[in-house]
Amino acid sequence: MLTGFDPFDGEDTNSSWDAAVAVEPTGYRLTTLRLPCAFGDSITVLRDALAARHYDLVVSTGQAGGRAGVTPERVAVNLDDARIPDNAGAQPIDEPVVPGGPAAYFTGLPVKACVAAVQAEDIPASVSHTAGTFVCNHVFYGLMHLVATEHPGLRAGFVHVPLSPAQAEGRDLPSLPVATTARALDLIIRTSLSTSADLRATAGTLH
Repeated sequence: MLTGFDPFDGEDTNSSWDAAVAVEPTGYRLTTLRLPCAFGDSITVLRDALAARHYDLVVSTGQAGGRAGVTPERVAVNLDDARIPDNAGAQPIDEPVVPGGPAAYFTGLPVKACVAAVQAEDIPASVSHTAGTFVCNHVFYGLMHLVATEHPGLRAGFVHVPLSPAQAEGRDLPSLPVATTARALDLIIRTSLSTSADLRATAGTLH
């Protein structure tokens, strides 16, 4: 399953959903799911979808304005701290995603192998070590908590994608064509389905 988000913060579209529905599956069956950009409802919709059928892999995606490449996320933190309200008007500050849950979860995706596969096709990509503290991280943490508590064995993780050119127009922000982002997501899905252990390669940062 591949998920993307509703538009938010006054946007007419969301590059994560546009790319998700543009993926052309190669060697696997794909279900797409559009999540509300809302702290509470997003996890409810995701939980219901996971309860309805079995999946081998779940890749959730979100839009990251300002990022120039596709960035698989490595760590989800148990923190909601919203700079702006979500689409339902909620703006949690310093609240846990799951009260009493672990401080963080690592992704279940082979993020370094995924980045290498995407870069091999000349698409910009890198490992990210923060998914922020808005609804994207909320879904990432919620997804990994569902894996830990209700769906053991499910491989899952989160990927941030850049704006589309139409969204970035006039804003001096980097972008990727939707078709290019969709191709990157296809590569990430296929790599995750076929790779049991991640690459032993550096993706660390100094700060």
